[in-house]
Amino acid sequence: MKKVSRRSFLEKSSMVLASAAAITAIPASAQAAQAPSMFVHHVYFWLKNPSSKPDHAKLLKGLQSLTSIEAIKTSHIGVPADTNRPVIEKSYQFSLLLIFNNRQDQDTYQTHPTHLKFVEDCSNLWTKVIVYDSVNA
Repeated sequence: MKKVSRRSFLEKSSMVLASAAAITAIPASAQAAQAPSMFVHHVYFWLKNPSSKPDHAKLLKGLQSLTSIEAIKTSHIGVPADTNRPVIEKSYQFSLLLIFNNRQDQDTYQTHPTHLKFVEDCSNLWTKVIVYDSVNA
């Protein structure tokens, strides 16, 4: 093991502490501006026949096909969780959460042939769809 003089140790420690202080001195607004951009697309589906197993299976298969679109960074297909609090909405049958790097990738997704085919093949299954799009605050 290499011997380190007290002076060398203190000099290096001072530089590390000064660097840490400089990083934490950056205003929160500047740190937020440096955060990677993100576009979140969250879709909720209400089926015409919520108790129909074939309709559930067809919509699930359609939703799974969407996850192959290259513009999507992260995806999640969900159903209502078994939670009960007054603020929880559980009347939907499926949710689709898609995360994109930016708005342009989400726009690409909207016109992608796989997405257009999904809408064509599955739109007859639902009575209601709600979309929540959000970006970094």
